[in-house]
Amino acid sequence: MGPDLPPETYLLPTQPAVGYPEYVTILMYRGLFKPLAVVLSLWAGGLSLHAAEQNIRPGINKQYENPEFSRWVAAFEHSDREVFAKRHVIIKALNLKKGMHVADVGAGTGLFSLLIAQEIGPKGILYAVDISSTFIDNILRRAREAGLNQVVGLVSSQHDSRLAPNGVDLIFICDTYHHFEYPRSLLKSLAAALRPEGQLVIIDFHKKKGETPQWVMEHVRADKQEVIAEVEAAGFRKIEDLELMRTNYFLRFKRGGR
Repeated sequence: MGPDLPPETYLLPTQPAVGYPEYVTILMYRGLFKPLAVVLSLWAGGLSLHAAEQNIRPGINKQYENPEFSRWVAAFEHSDREVFAKRHVIIKALNLKKGMHVADVGAGTGLFSLLIAQEIGPKGILYAVDISSTFIDNILRRAREAGLNQVVGLVSSQHDSRLAPNGVDLIFICDTYHHFEYPRSLLKSLAAALRPEGQLVIIDFHKKKGETPQWVMEHVRADKQEVIAEVEAAGFRKIEDLELMRTNYFLRFKRGGR
């Protein structure tokens, strides 16, 4: 994540957000622009912040560098996957309202991006956020085909969601937290993106010895209590732990300490 900026700005230091003009690669500033030298200086400061955190899951996202989209649709959107089978239960639990601004972080094939966009309506905004430009391109294609013009794509980095500060009411992360390579940096970015009363929802795999499949035990880094501790250390407060599923947990957080 880059350095702190005034609330009306955000910096995208490498590649553009899909759906935005190309100049967003330098700086999106609501009505104003800063000189490039200033932007480069800010970017350099952000790099020094990144250097302080070590990659805790190197290589876990390599398979998404050049994904075959149809393969991942088949993998993510089938009834044997619990979050797909329970997708409508999950959507109801999000308590979505018309006009909300929501970010689906780790959007993948767009399963939840499209469902959320339908719920928040044309006056809302759904930010589909993913490290894979292939996923984002295809989510936008699917959204346009469905007439969901409120879907905006953002190609994120491992450190930064590239969401604008104070811009979303809800951040939704489904089966993606265990793919965070730099969780402290990314959580800081997400905290900055939430509005004061905004919420963060994390769905991820239970990790219980003797109950959880071995592949999950090996693939998933942290169990539920470790995730709660990491997210609360980043400035969030857990407000709900819903038992909606058997193999996945559903956690809701708000900004701010106890």
